[in-house]
Amino acid sequence: MKRADFQHLECPLARTLEVIGEWWTLLIVRDLFFGIRTFDALCKDLGIARNILAARLKKLEEQKVVEKIAYQERPPRYRYQLTNKGKDLYPLLVLLVDWGNRWESERGPIIELYHDQDAHTIHPQLVCSTCREPIDPTEIRLRPGPGATQTEPLPSSLLEPDELPEPFDRPDIDEETA
Repeated sequence: MKRADFQHLECPLARTLEVIGEWWTLLIVRDLFFGIRTFDALCKDLGIARNILAARLKKLEEQKVVEKIAYQERPPRYRYQLTNKGKDLYPLLVLLVDWGNRWESERGPIIELYHDQDAHTIHPQLVCSTCREPIDPTEIRLRPGPGATQTEPLPSSLLEPDELPEPFDRPDIDEETA
């Protein structure tokens, strides 16, 4: 059964899933980040059916995440590159890789993220853009933004302030892997 779209939801996460939530989409974006640019190279690297890849690339083009650029006239050949909107997905990809290494890799990280400047392994951390302090999920609240049409943001408006969850009990990465 095909699901309906999320456009009726006033939720940036739901609307983001409309753009990048289909199978293969983030893997295509990942490959583009790492320099795999042609249709045939993407198809080979991912092992994806050509019709599925064509459909995903078309949707990414329509959503202005990817642009298709001709590099040969006869026969016509194209390469794909991320737009600025697509490049803004990089932090999300890095966080998902780190999450997958932590929770879905029984024998340890499948790939390690490291800082090119000094080669130390990194674990991305969400920090406040103003004070640069790490963000505790229990210290975040929602409020309508300038683009909102609803007066109450969901789902936090369903909870009274004294019903909000306690801080997460999450060991530091170093404690768990030591």
